[in-house]
Amino acid sequence: MPIATELILIRHGETDWNRELRFQGHVDVPLNDIGHEQARRLGLRLAREPVQQVVSSDLMRAQQTATPAAQQLKLPIVTTVGLREQHFGVAEGLRAEEIRELHPRAWEDWLLFREDHAAMPEGESPRAFHARILEALGRIVAAHAGQNVLVVTHGGVLDMVWRTAQGLSLGGPRQSEIPNAGFNRIRIADAADPARIQILDWADTDHLADLPPQPTYDQKRHLEPR
Repeated sequence: MPIATELILIRHGETDWNRELRFQGHVDVPLNDIGHEQARRLGLRLAREPVQQVVSSDLMRAQQTATPAAQQLKLPIVTTVGLREQHFGVAEGLRAEEIRELHPRAWEDWLLFREDHAAMPEGESPRAFHARILEALGRIVAAHAGQNVLVVTHGGVLDMVWRTAQGLSLGGPRQSEIPNAGFNRIRIADAADPARIQILDWADTDHLADLPPQPTYDQKRHLEPR
């Protein structure tokens, strides 16, 4: 009989590109000073958790976020490409206004938020991204059945987890709060069925109290008439 595994899911800390509302995707952007402070506080909070494994996206912003917690827990960080953010193709490094100006047709495609369509040239469709994330989670659960695993990753990854757990479409604007360095906990009962996700805690930021307000990229605002 499968043994349930609990995953503490963390979106990386803040970067300058988060603050500037730039599409990051696979670009290897480091944390800024606020992001490092978020990671430090997160590490202190996670020191109380009975974690047996730390897994991180291989991108720098995720690894830098995982490091204080791994030090507190006295555990190594295992990295994987499978937990990277969605690939945004030509949009990476650009703000919404710049994409609209430089790639108007791709921007109009992006606003349709279609599940099976990579709106940005050279990018990744939501469905392909979703499949990659479920595969990565399934591997983690299979390797650590019955354990508690800290997983440090990206906002788009958490969006895919939320949509899956809630039975939502993969298309359309993001519908859940996903703060930088927020605390999220899920349970997956069976590695063979990683889409069966139970959310135990979501978007908890008590450990980030009194830090500056976080930058928020609201996809829905782009759908409003201009």
